Amino acid sequence: MGVKSTAARPRAVRLAGLGVGTVTLLTLLTGCSADGIGSAFGHFGWPGKGVSLQAHKMYDLWIASVIAALAVGVLVWGLIFWCVIRYRKRGDELPVQTRFNMPMEVLYTVTPVLVVCILFYYTAIVQTDVDKLSRNPQQVVEVVAFKWNWQFNYRDGVGKDAHTVASTLGTSDQIPLLVLPTGEKIRFEETSRDVIHSFWVPELLFKRDVFPGNVRNTFEVTLDKEGRYVGRCAELCGTYHAFMQFELVVVSPDRFNRFLGALKGGATSPEAMGAAGFTGRERYAVTTEPFDTRRQNQSWYQSDTVASGK
Repeated sequence: MGVKSTAARPRAVRLAGLGVGTVTLLTLLTGCSADGIGSAFGHFGWPGKGVSLQAHKMYDLWIASVIAALAVGVLVWGLIFWCVIRYRKRGDELPVQTRFNMPMEVLYTVTPVLVVCILFYYTAIVQTDVDKLSRNPQQVVEVVAFKWNWQFNYRDGVGKDAHTVASTLGTSDQIPLLVLPTGEKIRFEETSRDVIHSFWVPELLFKRDVFPGNVRNTFEVTLDKEGRYVGRCAELCGTYHAFMQFELVVVSPDRFNRFLGALKGGATSPEAMGAAGFTGRERYAVTTEPFDTRRQNQSWYQSDTVASGK
């Protein structure tokens, strides 16, 4: 009886300590927001909370997953070091040999399964919401990618049969502007004229490939923060892939309507930006700039002659 009581007491202490530690950790985590924790630790590698409603959900899932992983890691590391210190060799006498501990083995089996199921559940919810398409989006933009630039067509409906009412086209001398409003559901329909590209704005925390042919990838976002953000191609597509950029300009619905109205009236992109209230240099891209297609001084193959773009 005495031996049994002595062996049971440390086990009870360990389980009680584990329970208290878990409750304490959960209490601390519930008192902090995902945004607050993410900001304090550099967003754990992400570029921030994002500028769309969909991005916020992905960000919260990412932060919660990292916190859960760290919590499990700290618990495992703590148990490892505790065992190393608590059960270190103190003499030649062997410690009590235990063949198995059924409650602990069940815990070790059930806990990982529960963690995977919980992560799968919330991942499926967020993924479904990010991929969800509405029947009648308020704005439809056709993204046309080509080597090595972009064209953005504002459409009057969804699908291939819709008509383009206004368009912006990027050139070697001018970065294309994709102007969009806040608070509206925006459908993107993507197509490529040549090879596979990828439409990516880091602040959206999302990217989707752009395929040639009959494939039209689609997705929707609802922007909630005004600003100007650099967009890129995220799929290696050829020589000037690294310079295939555009600028996302998020404005209020009123400014967007003025911009789109000017485009429909035949104005150029800088003129339409002026109609939306932008002046001077702000009528053009400010987050990136065109690349030099002539490359006289930075040619990869020739030092003093024109390498391309005669």
